[in-house]
Amino acid sequence: MATPPPADAFFDRCVDRFARIQDRIVEALEALDGEATFLRDDWTRDDEERRDDSPVLGGWGRTRVLEGGRVLEKAGVNLSCVHGRFTPEFAERLPGNGREFRASGVSLVLHPRNPHVPIVHMNYRRLSRGDTGWFGGGADLTPIYLDEQDATHFHDVHRAVCEAHPAVADYATFKQECDRYFHLPHRGEARGVGGIFFDYLRERPEECLAFVHDAGNAFLDAWLPIATRHLDRPYTDEERQWQLLRRGRYVEFNLVWDRGTQFGLRTGGRIESILMSLPGLASWRYDHRPAQGTREAALLDVLRSPREWASPRS
Repeated sequence: MATPPPADAFFDRCVDRFARIQDRIVEALEALDGEATFLRDDWTRDDEERRDDSPVLGGWGRTRVLEGGRVLEKAGVNLSCVHGRFTPEFAERLPGNGREFRASGVSLVLHPRNPHVPIVHMNYRRLSRGDTGWFGGGADLTPIYLDEQDATHFHDVHRAVCEAHPAVADYATFKQECDRYFHLPHRGEARGVGGIFFDYLRERPEECLAFVHDAGNAFLDAWLPIATRHLDRPYTDEERQWQLLRRGRYVEFNLVWDRGTQFGLRTGGRIESILMSLPGLASWRYDHRPAQGTREAALLDVLRSPREWASPRS
C-alpha cells in the first residue's frame, strides 16, 4: 500500500472546504433538476493499482455524475485528493522542489439539456510540491446562444467575490487570464464569455483559502438564476443541432488544451473522473458556418472578440 504523505493541517482544511462545496452544489443541482439524481462513486487508490508509468501513488475521491436529467443532460461534480511523485520532466514545469506532490480540488462541468441554458465550468484546487503550495482555478460560462444579461450577471457575481478579497484577488486580472486561457487557438475563438481564472496563488495562503472558499460557494449564485430563467424555454431542432456543434468545441478545448485534463492524464489520474467533463452527445460538421445575421453568427462574433461583461461602475 502507498505510504501516505506527511501530515499537513492546512492542506486538510482545504480538502474539507472543497468537500463542503461539492456537497452544497450537488444538493442544489438535484433540487433544480427535480427528477434525476447524481450517481455517487467514492473511490480510493494506492500503488498496487497504478500503471508502471503513473506518478500517482495513492489517494481518494468522490465522483458525482448525473445523466439524462430533465434540466441537466450530463453533469459532473468531483472531489479528489491524491499524492504521488512527478516525473522529472513534469516537475520542471511547476513551482517547488523535489518530486513529491499532493493535490486536491473540487471541479464541475454542467451540460444542460436546453440550448438556452449555458454550459458552465468551475474548478478550485490546492497543489503542493515539496515546501511550496499554491491555489488555482476559476469559473467560466459557455453559452450556446448569447444572452448579455446572463454574461453580466455571471461576471458581476465573480467580481464581487474578488473585491471581497482584495489582498489576493483582482477581478480585472483574473478576467483577462480567463479570456486568455479558455481560448481555442486552432479556431481563433474563445470557448465562451469567460469569468475568472488564476493559478499559482502562493502568497497569503489563509486569505487565498478564504477567497477560494467564497468563490466556490458563489457558483450557485452565479449560475442558478441563469439556468432558472431559461430551463423551460422552447427550442427548435435547429437550435439543438447548434448546441451539439458548440459542445464539440467544448470537447476540443478539454481534450487538446485544458491543463487540468493534461495534469490528470500525465499523472495517471482516474480516467472516468478526468473525462466526466465531456458531454454525452456532441457533433462536428465539416466547415459549418452560420448565416450572417443569425443568433449563431452573433455568438461567434463575440467569441472572436472578447468583451467586458461586468456592470459599469456608477
